[in-house]
Amino acid sequence: MILNRKSVELLAPAGNWDALVAAVEAGADAVYLGGKHFNMRMHRNKDTNFDDEMLKKAIEYTHAHDVRLYITLNNLISVDEVEPLKKYLAYLNEIRPDAILVQDFAVLEITREMGIDIPLHTSVMMNTHNEHAIKKLKEYGITRIVVGREMTLSEMSLFKERTGLEIEYFMHGDMCIAESGQCIHSGVVFGQSGNRGRCLKPCRWPYKLIDEKTGELLDPDDQHDYKLALNDMCMYRNIPELIQAGVFSFKIEGRMRPADFIRRIVSTYRRAIDNYIADPFGYQVNEEDWQDLYKNRARNFTTAFALGQPDASDIGFDGSREPRFFSEAVEEAGFQDEILKSEPAIAKENPAKRLLSVQVSDIDSVEAACKNGADIVYLSGEVFKPKKPWSIKDVEKAIAIGRKTDTKIVISTPRTTMRRECGELEQYLHAINSLNPDGIMVSNLGSLKLAQEHTKLPVQADFSFNLFNHMAASFMKKNGIKMATASLELSFGQLRKLVENSPLPIEVIVHGSYESMICDHNFAGMILPYKHLVNPEFVNRHYALKDKVGGIHSLRMDQFNRNHILFTKDLCYYPYLDKFNGIGAFRIEAKDYSPELTASLTAAYRKALDNLDNGKPHFDEAVFRELQESGPRQLGIGVYRFRQSQDSL
Repeated sequence: MILNRKSVELLAPAGNWDALVAAVEAGADAVYLGGKHFNMRMHRNKDTNFDDEMLKKAIEYTHAHDVRLYITLNNLISVDEVEPLKKYLAYLNEIRPDAILVQDFAVLEITREMGIDIPLHTSVMMNTHNEHAIKKLKEYGITRIVVGREMTLSEMSLFKERTGLEIEYFMHGDMCIAESGQCIHSGVVFGQSGNRGRCLKPCRWPYKLIDEKTGELLDPDDQHDYKLALNDMCMYRNIPELIQAGVFSFKIEGRMRPADFIRRIVSTYRRAIDNYIADPFGYQVNEEDWQDLYKNRARNFTTAFALGQPDASDIGFDGSREPRFFSEAVEEAGFQDEILKSEPAIAKENPAKRLLSVQVSDIDSVEAACKNGADIVYLSGEVFKPKKPWSIKDVEKAIAIGRKTDTKIVISTPRTTMRRECGELEQYLHAINSLNPDGIMVSNLGSLKLAQEHTKLPVQADFSFNLFNHMAASFMKKNGIKMATASLELSFGQLRKLVENSPLPIEVIVHGSYESMICDHNFAGMILPYKHLVNPEFVNRHYALKDKVGGIHSLRMDQFNRNHILFTKDLCYYPYLDKFNGIGAFRIEAKDYSPELTASLTAAYRKALDNLDNGKPHFDEAVFRELQESGPRQLGIGVYRFRQSQDSL
C-alpha cells in the first residue's frame, strides 16, 4: 500500500460553530456534527448542536474548504418520532451532507422508502462487529462501518479485507466500557437512554466488589471504587499500526468539547498523520506533541482493545481524573406503578391462546418450563458460569423433552458474535439444522445472516436489536424475521404504540433477570489475584458490584468470558398482564434461575394467562407475594415507572 494524503481521513467533532471552524482550520479532512434532534449528544442541546439553518451553513462552509461533513442521526427512534424523522431526512436530502451516521434500522427503511441517496455510515451504536452483517447493510446503501470499540487492529484488518468497506475507528476521546448499543442502565433507571443521546453514565459511579453469596467485601481499598470508569482512548503513539491495519477514518470523540480543545487535538493528529504518510519508514513520534497531549488530558489514556485485552491499568479506579459525574446511584424502581396503572391497555386483538415463552440455560430448566406450561422454550445463547454451554447432545435432549409436551424449542444465539463466535456459530447451526428445532432467535444482523444461510428454520429477533419503532419492525420483517422482542428501554406507552403499529408480532419480557450492560472486561479479575493458567476456577464464583445506595449488581461471566452486569431488581409485570394485549409472546428470562424457580414462575404465569384467555381475573395476591419472596433478587417494573424514554425532539 503506497500512502498519500487521501489514504486516511482525520475526522473531527463539532458541537458548535466555533468548534467547526477550529476543526477545519486545524486540518480536519471531515467533520461530524448533530442537528437539534436525533443524535447522541442531547444533554446540552441549548448551547450545542446545529439547528436546520446552521446545518446548511455548516455544509456550505466545509465544502468551500474542501472538507466533508457528516451528520449524526444515530439514536433510537420512538413511534412518535417517525414522522418528524421523515421531515428531517427530507431536509437533509435538500442540503446534501456527505453522509449520515445511523443506528436505528428505521432510518435504513425510511431512506430507502423516500429514495434518499445520501451515503450512510453505521454508527458505533449499531454494534456492527462481524462481516456477515455487512452483506445485509450493503443492500441499504451503507458505505462505511464505525466498528465496535472491542475490535482489535488485527480483527479490523481482516474485517476490512473481507468486506471492502471503509472502516472508521474511534482513536481519541471518551469511551463506553459496555459494548456499543448494549448498555441500557441509564435508560431503565433514569428514563434517559444512552441509545437516545441522554446517558447519565452509571458506569462512572463508585462500586464495591463483593462475594454475591456471602456478601463479603473483597476490595476494602477505597482507591479502587470506580471499577467501570474506562480511561480515554488515545492512539496517538500507534498511528502507524492504525494506518497499516486499513483504518480509513481516524475519529476523534468530543462533540461537547470547546473550540480550543478541538483545535489542539486536530492539529496534533494532523501533524502526526502527515509526517507518517510523508515518510513511513523514518517516522517517529513527536514527543513534544505527545507531552502537550498528555499534559492537557482529562482522564488518563488507554488503547483499549486495539492492541489486545485491556487490564486494570486501563481503568481510572480512583476517580481522581473524572471530569464530570452525570448522576449518582439511586435505588431501582420497585412497584412505583402510578404511571403504569394509568396507562391504557394495548389496543390490539389477542390470539385465542396467549403464548408463554421461557429462556433457560440448562436441561433441568427445559423440563421445568415444559412441564409447567411454556409454549416456547429458548436455549440461551450465553450460559453463565459455572453452567456449561449447550452441546449438540443437550440440544437434542431439549428437543425431545419439548416434543413430549408440544413445546417449541428455539435456539438462541449469543448477543455478540465476533470472528471466533461466528466460526463456532456456523458449525453449530449446521449441526442443529438436522435436529429440526422449532426456530432460531438471533441477536444481530450477522447471526441473522448465518441462520438464514445454514438453516431453513424460522428466525426471530432478540432484544439486543433495540427495537423501538414499527419502521424498524418493518425492516426486520422484510429481512425474514418472524417475531421480534421489544427493547427493554421502551416505556409502556411507547411499547403500546409499537405493538399497535408493528407489522411483526412483538414479544415482551414480562419477568426475570436482565442485564444493564455487557462488557468484554473481567472486572473481578482486575481486582483480585487471577491468572487463567493458575486458578481458572476463579471465574465460576459469583461476584457482584455494590453501589452507594446498597444496590447489588450481580456479575455473570459467559462461556466467551464476557461479563454481564445485572440490574439490582428483576422485572415483574405479573400484576399488569391484562394490559399486554396482542403481543406475540410473554417471556420469562430464567437463564439465571434454578430449575425449581423456573418451574414455579412458569406455572404462575401460565395460570394467569389462561385466566385472561377465559375472561377471568388473572391476579392472585398470594401468588404475587410468593413471586416477590422466591427469587434471587427483589422485583420491580424497570423503565415502566416513566411515562416515556425521553425523546430527542
